[in-house]
Amino acid sequence: RMSEDLRAELQDFLRKLDIQTSCVEHPPVFTVEEMMPHLQDVSGAVTKNLFLKDKKKKGLWLVSARHDRQVNLNDLAKKLGVGSGNLRFADEAAMMEKLKVGQGCASALALLFDSDRSVRLVLDRDLLDGGHQLVYFHPMTNSATMGLRPQDLLRFLRETGHEPVLESFD
Repeated sequence: RMSEDLRAELQDFLRKLDIQTSCVEHPPVFTVEEMMPHLQDVSGAVTKNLFLKDKKKKGLWLVSARHDRQVNLNDLAKKLGVGSGNLRFADEAAMMEKLKVGQGCASALALLFDSDRSVRLVLDRDLLDGGHQLVYFHPMTNSATMGLRPQDLLRFLRETGHEPVLESFD
């Protein structure tokens, strides 16, 4: 399905939960560096999202962290108990299958489409506890960035059956 349809579905879901969002439209971006100039006027935390697989257990993980955080895959693998060296970037086919998005579009909001709840979310604790007015993610397309309040993000995740694993990335 087209990303615009998926985005509309996501927006309907958020509306049903009575979650207010703030959206910035911009040209398609594939990296945080490309995205940041379009988000100079937003107040809140912009995220980066990594779609990973545990090569031993074949589990899938999505990591959503503040864009300026270093995510060390070996440290994270140890914290998650999957064994050092076992976290790798998952391929785009797995991302399309599970989250319905391609390269550059993965985000915690795409977990709406992980219907069998096989993707586990690791969330940067700072996104919830850092005092941010809004936290920003791509809404199924990399030509927009959507902000929502931290407590609404948590409610969205719980409604989709994705209780996040909170980690600190400082």
